[in-house]
Amino acid sequence: MIWWIAAGWPLLLVASLMASGVVPRSTAERLRDRVSRFGWLAVVPAGILCVTADSETVTVAWMLLGTSVALDDIARPLLAMAVVLYGLALSFIPRSGTERPALLSGLVMVCFVANAGVFVAADLITFYLCFTVMSFAGYGLVVHSGSGSARRAGRIYLVMTVLGEGAVLSAMVLVARAGGMRLNESAAAVAASPDRDLIIGLLLVGFGVKAGTVPLHVWLPLAHPAAPTPASAVLSGAMIKAGLVGWLRFLPFGESEVGWGTAFVALALLGGFLAVPVGLLQDDPKVILAYSSISQMGFLAALVGVALAIPEVAPACAIAAVIYAVHHGLAKGVLFLGVQMWDVERWRRWPVAVLMTLAGLSVIGAPLTSGYVAKYGAKEAVGAATFPASGGIALAEVLPWVGLGSTLLLARFAVVMWRRDRAPSPTPVTRDTAWASAAVVPVAAAGWLAASHEPLSSRPGWFDPGTWWAQGWPLLAGLALAVAAALTARRPRWNDSRIAHPHGDVVPPGDVVTLEERLVRSAGKGLRAILHRLERLAAGVRSRLAPPVSLVAAVGRVQRSLGAWEVSGAVLLILIAVAIGWAAVNGGAT
Repeated sequence: MIWWIAAGWPLLLVASLMASGVVPRSTAERLRDRVSRFGWLAVVPAGILCVTADSETVTVAWMLLGTSVALDDIARPLLAMAVVLYGLALSFIPRSGTERPALLSGLVMVCFVANAGVFVAADLITFYLCFTVMSFAGYGLVVHSGSGSARRAGRIYLVMTVLGEGAVLSAMVLVARAGGMRLNESAAAVAASPDRDLIIGLLLVGFGVKAGTVPLHVWLPLAHPAAPTPASAVLSGAMIKAGLVGWLRFLPFGESEVGWGTAFVALALLGGFLAVPVGLLQDDPKVILAYSSISQMGFLAALVGVALAIPEVAPACAIAAVIYAVHHGLAKGVLFLGVQMWDVERWRRWPVAVLMTLAGLSVIGAPLTSGYVAKYGAKEAVGAATFPASGGIALAEVLPWVGLGSTLLLARFAVVMWRRDRAPSPTPVTRDTAWASAAVVPVAAAGWLAASHEPLSSRPGWFDPGTWWAQGWPLLAGLALAVAAALTARRPRWNDSRIAHPHGDVVPPGDVVTLEERLVRSAGKGLRAILHRLERLAAGVRSRLAPPVSLVAAVGRVQRSLGAWEVSGAVLLILIAVAIGWAAVNGGAT
């Protein structure tokens, strides 16, 4: 029953919003206002489900081809993270300043049900249905404002989503043909399939679009500034984790060594590091956080690549990836919602700054934060793995450098936020308390997850000097570089974001997609010019080879005659009679 309530209650609220269009206007306005103000209640049943439900698979035989769901070691922590993040986002919508808050609340609720379905799905059909609904409902979040930038971001989001959905659907068909209809059997089915490498390639590309891995990341830095802040929080915190879950459910971890692993580690690390300089050149705080998410997802993708390449460390890498996803989702959600929280009364500005600093330190992996536990677990999981596999650099020594990039990005974020124009407005105390709790509670949650899941059953010493240095040096180095840049750069270069190009140009959000758009426009202009010249050439040829006017008129009269139904019908009957006669003659001869 609790499963039905967890899925049905948000959809019932969405249905009530849809029904408001057929009731009197005054009643409709009150209904929309109530649903928008108390929309956070939509996630409460799912939160109860996380606490009370066991790990057994629940199957509804009559739904689809047999819908089944389960709360296993992957689903339960990610669903709990989604409950917290979507609940916070829904509570922020009424005072976010966005137009049509009831519509936005309804879209977020639909995304929540589908996103949660991706996490808990136990069969292929349920997973793909929820993944598709979540992806296309996310388009509504991106274009909600209706502005020109939102429509452009929506077009690019839709193109990338269709590209990813095509790859995922193709992979799902091949997985089903290999016998992997149940998700706990999918990895083995992929490993045994003759199309194994094709399936893995499709899965890496299809789920890579949703996870925002380079070079499939271009939708992410465009969608975040276009979408309302609460929508940005769930897009970056929870929805991109659907790509990670797809990898964890379907890729053949631990089955055999996969050649894709090393290549994917290289691509993941490249994306994790290249996102940093591009993010430093932005002056929109949400765009900076988007590039930070791209860098962090590169960290997660590197764990996936290691699990593919080295079967013996795959179980530890999978659990470490889940812990890191939970930590990152909550910390990044707090930062995105903090952009809205910053517009508060003057006396509450410093508490907000302190809590956002705590969330930022957590993303970096500073000691005594959830990131401290998550990054320690990731380093322990990869163990002595090297890149390249033979005689390469130890990955445990490479991954902390992602923390250095995070420090620089969040330092840039702090500078931009400090200069941000503020519009003070009163906010509910309960909502502010929940947001503040989300900045603190993940520390205990990440520690508990790391200590309670085999084979990753260790956590760092909270006051171990050696671990502090190993985890803290990226923060110190990043702060030193940020301070040096602020002191040595000529004003207003650091302060107004024009810090890279001598002419003051900033790399636009979406980076390579802007170049691609320019190439497409140039190709379009060139193609139109070629077609225009061909048309002129053809016109000249037609004028020289034109038949006599009388012949043209005769052909026109014949065409008009054939266009009449009487004539065309008679011609058709004659052709049918000829065909029957021909068949009779040939049949008799045979």
